[in-house]
Amino acid sequence: MTTAVVVGSGPNGLAAAIELARHGIAVHVIEGADKIGGGTRSSEYIVDGLIHDDCAGFHPTALASPFFRGLDREFGFADHGLEWLWPEIDLVHPLDDGTAGVLWRDIDRTADEMGVDGKRWRSVFGYLSEHFDALVEDVFQPIVHIPKHPLILARFGAGAILPAAGFARMWKTPQARALFGGSAAHMFGALTTPLSSAGGLMLTAGAHAHGWPVARGGSGSIAAALTSILRGLGGTIETGNRVTDLSSLAGYDIVMLDLAPDAAARLLDGHQPDRIARAYRKYRYGPAAYKVDYAVRGDSDGTVVPWTNPHARKAGALHLAGSMPEIAAVERQTARGEMPSAPFILVGQQFLADPSRSVGDIHPLWSYAHVPHGYSGDVTESVTRQIERFAPGFRDRIVGVHVRNVPQMEAYNPNYVGGDISAGANTPRQLIARPKFGLDPYATGVPGVFLCSSATPPSGGVHGMCGYNAARSALKTSN
Repeated sequence: MTTAVVVGSGPNGLAAAIELARHGIAVHVIEGADKIGGGTRSSEYIVDGLIHDDCAGFHPTALASPFFRGLDREFGFADHGLEWLWPEIDLVHPLDDGTAGVLWRDIDRTADEMGVDGKRWRSVFGYLSEHFDALVEDVFQPIVHIPKHPLILARFGAGAILPAAGFARMWKTPQARALFGGSAAHMFGALTTPLSSAGGLMLTAGAHAHGWPVARGGSGSIAAALTSILRGLGGTIETGNRVTDLSSLAGYDIVMLDLAPDAAARLLDGHQPDRIARAYRKYRYGPAAYKVDYAVRGDSDGTVVPWTNPHARKAGALHLAGSMPEIAAVERQTARGEMPSAPFILVGQQFLADPSRSVGDIHPLWSYAHVPHGYSGDVTESVTRQIERFAPGFRDRIVGVHVRNVPQMEAYNPNYVGGDISAGANTPRQLIARPKFGLDPYATGVPGVFLCSSATPPSGGVHGMCGYNAARSALKTSN
């Protein structure tokens, strides 16, 4: 029987391990941290029993992922403790005048409430959301492949190639423009560059197709379910062992690395062809995430965060950055290495869909700010002030705060180089070819060794497809 070792237990490492184990390979996973999961971990930081997601908090790509869907059909996620939950409203983008862009899972309700922009919203996202699962089958593959759904892919590509700042002008109202722009900003980069519309199109179409669900009990439930499935297939997991020497992996037929390219290059130093080694060393990382978690006391009437816009009080996720021009300006500053005074903030109210995360009238509020790569400053007050901007009185409800700054973010997960939770700058070049140009982006140039992290296609997100694709490459090579 063939043997394999997977270095790293993020969702991609676990996905690679499961796919190999499904083909009869004896798999061992080695995790450097004391806790499995990578970006899908949850913790109790401030109040005992109050559950905060350490990194990933919403999972719009999980339900569309071919790997996750196939796994659910075969093993049943519910049988392994994973249950998806949805808030009443997926996303709200409030503006300073008290209005907001509101993204419902129901595209008709979303469009109807947009007024003059409703028809155009339907024309852009109706087709993509209706064919979203088919679109994902192509988008979640390496760039070099034969498309299964070429017409759907072409329809998506026509918009995705455009700069988000320009694409947003097709709508007339500031609410619709900001709603799209906030989703596009998940790319962690300037919204004036080609291909910066891609993330906004995917996340918005995915919301209308599947919503932005959360995992009951925290994102750690995803890692726990994947671990349960892997162990059922005979796989084993070891924690607290950071691999620094390739020789320690000798004896395995297949080696999967759920690592950032620079870490993989250090581990494989002297073994890779020069061309690939150079590509790994030159791989670029993008802006960072500065994480702030709050414990917030709610009112007897159920109000937790006193958002000015009433829809925001029902939203699972919020983007706080003002109008589309402001979003574009602060994202451009951040990409240039400049710290904005009012950064883009993503806020999570997962407790609305999953009350089990709260303790009595104390609720976990999840947030992070986009900050420059490697930023060493304190942004906590800026995050609080940005929330207060759209929810006056928020500060008075704070019971406790837990901060993970940029250096701490990288220490938490070494794959987040310089605090980059996307595992690589989403530049046009790296969106097309990451971490290197070539027919097989997962091959490291070392026989039997493959890269399976979010630095490979289709990049970041809790979908497991980087690991699944890499495992398929390994299986093809070993046969």
